[in-house]
Amino acid sequence: MRAFNFAAGPATLPVEVLEQVREELTDWQHSGASVMEVSHRGKAFVAVAREAEAALRRLLAVPAHYRVLFMQGGATGQFAAIPMNLARSDSTVDYVNTGAWSKKALGEAQRYAARVNVAADEAASRYTTVPEPAALRLSPGAAYLHYTANETIGGVEFPYVPASAAPLVADMSSTLLSRPIDVARFGLIYAGAQKNLGPAGLTVVIVREDLTGHARPGTPSVWDYRAVAEEGSLLNTPPTFAWYVAGLVLRWLEAQGGLGAMGERNRAKAQRLYSVIDASGFYANPVAVNCRSWMNVPFTLADAQLEAPFLAEARAAGLINLEGHRSVGGMRASLYNAMPPEGVEALVAFMHDFERRHG
Repeated sequence: MRAFNFAAGPATLPVEVLEQVREELTDWQHSGASVMEVSHRGKAFVAVAREAEAALRRLLAVPAHYRVLFMQGGATGQFAAIPMNLARSDSTVDYVNTGAWSKKALGEAQRYAARVNVAADEAASRYTTVPEPAALRLSPGAAYLHYTANETIGGVEFPYVPASAAPLVADMSSTLLSRPIDVARFGLIYAGAQKNLGPAGLTVVIVREDLTGHARPGTPSVWDYRAVAEEGSLLNTPPTFAWYVAGLVLRWLEAQGGLGAMGERNRAKAQRLYSVIDASGFYANPVAVNCRSWMNVPFTLADAQLEAPFLAEARAAGLINLEGHRSVGGMRASLYNAMPPEGVEALVAFMHDFERRHG
């Protein structure tokens, strides 16, 4: 029996997609070979790659003057690629620090930009809030403003899109494809695939075309957005299997009704879980209510000694990967697109029962 997998990433995938992968794994498109075994430059795989890009563009309504890149190296690779491509060696760049991942992005930028201005830092709240829009201290003439739309570890999410005269850059690893967004408000969006898009190994970059072609000297070609775009993301051998699965997930999302329908479903799942936490003195969520994540819900128990029994009993009940990140402890339920409402209901029922027995 398949468990309900609340992992933060690599995350659960749609069962329908996994079943199609299983059916096609050894004989893809009647070729007598797996999709993992065919040339990435052959017509059959190139068609898969092009359809995946087309589906992503349809779902997100990506404007024509944006390039969609399928890259490797995860979001962490983009922490370096972004300043290499968007900032000169003498540039100032603005970063908002709301937790673990924005802090890592900021640290990497300090290796490449002349000055990294911290436009806001939520350390005083222990990274349980995001800054008010008017509190951002932006630099005149900054090359870009970077923020992390959703902090996967802390469960903090921006309820607004920051305004900036400079190009806006967003790490959307945990939010991309979870709801509609207005791509035209951003200069660059990037996301690791292993949350809402597919298996680990693939990274999506959506970049306004005028921001490409300016990579500083010495930038490796695999990180140069213009070079990757000109080769249709096939500059080198890509993670073909991950790209193929991502294409299937994108088709699944379209079949679910697109991002409007997914957004409503994701909002309802999160509200259901938060309502149970808030109604209880047994469970608690540390994040300010106005910036709670739809995708990653951390919570603690009134008695920390009950955490190990909670996790063990949850696993026995078919609710897996609820451990909080090692840096913060507690529990965390990730509610990505492929987590069905039935999974949230099963978790809620378990939480009620656990509280009844241990509260």
